[in-house]
Amino acid sequence: MPRDFAEAAGRRSDLVIGREDSFGAAREQLTRGGSVLLYGPAGIGKSTVLRTLAAEYSGTAHTVLRCSATESESHLPFLALADLLGTVLDEVSPALPAAQRTALESALTGRGESTLQRDGLALRLAVLSALRALAAAGPVLVVADDLQWLDAASAELLGFAARRLGDTPVRLLCAVRTEGPETGDAEYDRHLRASPPDTRAVRLGPLTRAQVSALLDERGYTGLHRSTVRDIHRTSGGNPLFALELGRALAESPAAPRPGEPLPVPTSLRALVLSRLEMLSDEARRTLLVASAGARPTPALLHAAGRENAEAETAQAAALGLLAPDPEGPTVRFAHPLISAALYAEAPASERRAAHAALSTAASDPIERARHLALATTGTDPQVAGRLAEAAALARDRGAPSVAASLGLLAARHTPADGDPGPDERRLTAAEDAITAGEPDLARDIAREVLTRATAAGERVRAWMVVIEAAGQALGEVDAVFPQALADAGDDPRLLALVHYQLAWRSLVVQGDFAKGREDAAHAARLAARGGDRRTELLALAFQAQSETLMGHPDAAATIRRALEEPQDPRVACHHNGAGSSRFRWLVINDRLAEARTAVTVLLREVRRRGMAESEVHYLRFLSETELHSGHCGRALELSRESLTLARDAGIGEGAGVMQAALAEAAGGDPDRALELAREAVRRTEEDGDVVYLSRALAALGHAHLVAGDAVAAVRALRRVRELEAGAGITDPARGRWQGDLAEALVRTGQPAEAMDVIEVTRTHALRLGRGSVLAVLDRSEALVRAARGEHRAAVTRLTSTRERLAGLGFGLEEARAVFALAELHAERPGRAPEPASYDEAARLFRRCRALPWLRRVEAAVAARAAGPAPAPAAEPDGLAGLASMERQVAALVMEGATNREIASRLFVSVKTVEATLTRVYRKLGIRSRVDIVRLAAGRRPD
Repeated sequence: MPRDFAEAAGRRSDLVIGREDSFGAAREQLTRGGSVLLYGPAGIGKSTVLRTLAAEYSGTAHTVLRCSATESESHLPFLALADLLGTVLDEVSPALPAAQRTALESALTGRGESTLQRDGLALRLAVLSALRALAAAGPVLVVADDLQWLDAASAELLGFAARRLGDTPVRLLCAVRTEGPETGDAEYDRHLRASPPDTRAVRLGPLTRAQVSALLDERGYTGLHRSTVRDIHRTSGGNPLFALELGRALAESPAAPRPGEPLPVPTSLRALVLSRLEMLSDEARRTLLVASAGARPTPALLHAAGRENAEAETAQAAALGLLAPDPEGPTVRFAHPLISAALYAEAPASERRAAHAALSTAASDPIERARHLALATTGTDPQVAGRLAEAAALARDRGAPSVAASLGLLAARHTPADGDPGPDERRLTAAEDAITAGEPDLARDIAREVLTRATAAGERVRAWMVVIEAAGQALGEVDAVFPQALADAGDDPRLLALVHYQLAWRSLVVQGDFAKGREDAAHAARLAARGGDRRTELLALAFQAQSETLMGHPDAAATIRRALEEPQDPRVACHHNGAGSSRFRWLVINDRLAEARTAVTVLLREVRRRGMAESEVHYLRFLSETELHSGHCGRALELSRESLTLARDAGIGEGAGVMQAALAEAAGGDPDRALELAREAVRRTEEDGDVVYLSRALAALGHAHLVAGDAVAAVRALRRVRELEAGAGITDPARGRWQGDLAEALVRTGQPAEAMDVIEVTRTHALRLGRGSVLAVLDRSEALVRAARGEHRAAVTRLTSTRERLAGLGFGLEEARAVFALAELHAERPGRAPEPASYDEAARLFRRCRALPWLRRVEAAVAARAAGPAPAPAAEPDGLAGLASMERQVAALVMEGATNREIASRLFVSVKTVEATLTRVYRKLGIRSRVDIVRLAAGRRPD
C-alpha cells in the first residue's frame, strides 16, 4: 500500500458512519459471547469497525490480545503469534507442560529453532493451552486485523486453537480483506473455517450516497455540491476510504471540475490501479480510455469509435482484473469505477479530446453525441452551444433534469459572450433544471455567479428567484433578497409577478400569516395574467387555493377550479406547488380519501417520469399521509421511509419528511423511533424559521408522546400547536387533526374541563366546514370526557356511533382507536365483568391496519386484566428509571433471558429495532453488555 494511502487510513476517526446494521450484528454476536469475522474490500472500513468494537468490548475482557499483520512482514514465521502472546508469555508459561512451554518460547523469542514440521503438535497444543490458561483468570478478547497477511505459521496455530476452544470464554474479533462480492465469499470462507464454530461473518458493503455525504461532512469536507457528492459516491463505489481521498483531492484542488470533467483522482488512489494498466499494450490502453469516456460503452460502440480490435483488447484488460462481466448485457464494465476514473485522469488532455471526438460521431444517442462534442471542443462555438442546448431540452423532456443542467452549463461554456441567447441566460436555465433535479446548492451557486455580472432586469430577477427557490423552507435566510428583487423588477408585471409569488411563500412560511400569503398570491396571479405569464399565474392560483383550503376559506373550491382551467402548463400541473397538489389537499381535508389516493398516485407517476426530485419527495409523503388516514399503517410506513430517504439524499423537504415519518412510525412502527423523528422535525423547523411546519411537527411530537403513553408531554406539545395555529389564523381542524389527541391527553392527565373546551371550539369550526371525520374523532374524545365524569352509558353510546361513522368514512385507524376506547370503557364499568370480545375486536382492527404500537397496547391491557389487580410496584433498579418505555420493555425482557429475536417477536418490532434500542440502553446506563443490565436489576453495579 502506498504510504500516503496508509496514513490516510490511520488518521480516520473511530466514528462509525453507515455501519449501523453491520455494527449491530457484530455487537450482538460479541454480547452473546461469540466471535466475529469482518470482511470486505480494501478501504471499506473494516479496521474502523474493528477498532470501535474492540474499544467497546475491551472493558469486559480480562485480557485483550492484539495483532495487525502487514503484507511486507507476512513471510516472517510466528510474527503474529508473537504479537498476540509475547506480552503474556511469562504469565502463561508456568501453566504449560514442559514440551509445550519449550516449543512456544522458541517460536516467540527466536531462541532455538522451532518449526511447524518439527514441533507441530507441541506448538498447536501450547497455543490452545495458553489461551485456556488466560481464560481461567477471566474472559479473553483476541483482536486480529488483516488476517489475509497473517504469516502462515501463526494462521495455522491460531486456527487450530480456535476450532477447539469450545465453551472457553475466548472471543475472536477479526477482519480480513476480500476483493469483492464476486470472490469475497470464497476468500473469507477459508478464514471462517479457521475460526471458532460460533463465529459470525459480517460483510461490510459500500456506503450509500447519503452515508458518503455524512462521512465527508464529518471529516470537514463540507460545502460540496450534491452533484459533486454524487460523483464522489459513484467514483468511489461507496468505499469510504476512497471517498475520503477523493474529497481530500477536491479540497486541495485550486478549482472545482467544470461540467463534464472528471473528479481529480489523487496519487494515492491512482497507484492502486495504474500498476496493472502498465501491463496493457498501448492500443489496449487507448481502447480502455475510450471506454472510460463513454457513458455505457459496448464493443459495438468501441468499434464505431475506431477501436478495431476492441474484443481482444478488452479481453486482455479483463484477464488483468480491470474489467468485469456485466450481468445486464454486453456493456464494457470496469471492475471498479475508480479504475475508469484513474485511467481518464491519467490520460493527457489531447488524448481525452480525441476519445470524445471519436465518440461524438460513434454514439447513437443525440444527448451523448452532444456531450462528447462539447468535451472534444475548446473555446466558444455557437454551433456546439446550440447542439448542447437542444440536447438539454431533450434530456428535460426525458425526465433527466440533472443531465439537462449539466448540458446547459456546457452550452453556456461554449456560447460566445454576444450570443443570442447569451451564456448567462443558458446558465439560468441550467440552474432551474438543477432546482427541478433536487440540486439546490448547484443552482444557488450558478445564480450567484450570474448576479455578479448581469445587468438585464429579466436575468437578475430570474437569478434572484433561483436563490429563493434554493433556500427551500428556510426562507428567513434569504430575507434580504426580496427588496433587491423588487428593485430589479421595476414596473414589469411579469417580473413583479415572480417576486410577489415568492413573497406569498414568505408570508406563509416565515410569518405564519395565511391571510397575507393569500393576498400576495392573488396579487401575483393578477400581475402574471396582465403580463401574459401563464405559468406564474397558475402557480399563484394554486398557492391561493392551498391557503384558502387550510384557512377554511369558502372560496377554496372555486379557486382550485380557476387553477385547473386551460391552458395548463404540464410541469406546473404536476408540480408539488401546482393545482394538482392543491386539489389533493382539498380532497383529503374533505374526507374523500379514495379520490385523494388516485389523484396523488397519478401525480407521483408523472413527476417520476419527468425526474422532478423534490415533487417526488412530497408526493410520496402525501401518499403516506393518505394511507395513514385510511388505516394502511404498514404501507404508510414504507412510503414515509422512502420519502425521507430521498429527501435526505437530495437535501430537500427533510423537515416535512421527518414529520410524516414520525406519524407513520407512531402508527405502524416503533414509538421510540417516532419520538426521535418528531423531535428532529421540531428542531429542523425551528432552525429554518418555518412557522407553518413547526405546528405540524409539534403535532407529530404530541401524537408520538400519546402513543408512547406519556400524556403529560403530549399535552405540553399540543398546547403549543393550539397557540401557534390560533396566531396564524388557521381555523380548519382538518389541517393537522391534532385536536382529538389533545383532548384525549387532557382527559388522561385529569383535565376534562380543558378537554371539553378544546372539543367545543373545534366542533364549531368543523360543523361550519363540514369536516365529518374531525367531528367523529371529537365525539370519541367527548366520550372519554363523559366516562371521566362517570357517564358510562352516554360514553358507550357515543363511541358506538363514532365507530360506525369513522368506518363509513374509511378512517380505519381512527375506527380502531374508537373500538379500543370502547373496550376500555367496558372493562372499567363498575360492578360488571370486562367483555373480552371488545378487546378482541380492537386487536382485530389494529392487526388489519398493521398498527403494531396500538396492538401492543391492547395486548398489555388484556394481560393486565387477566393478571387482576396489580401488586404494589417493586422499586425500580437504580438507573433504569431514566429509560424510555420501549427501552424499559427491552431491558426487562433481557433480564428474563430472552434473545433479541424473541424480544422482537414479543414486542412486534424488528430485530434491528431491538438492537438499536439496546444500544441506546447501553449508552444511557453507561454499560457495555446484557450482563450489565442483569447486574443493575439485581442491585449490583457493573464491573
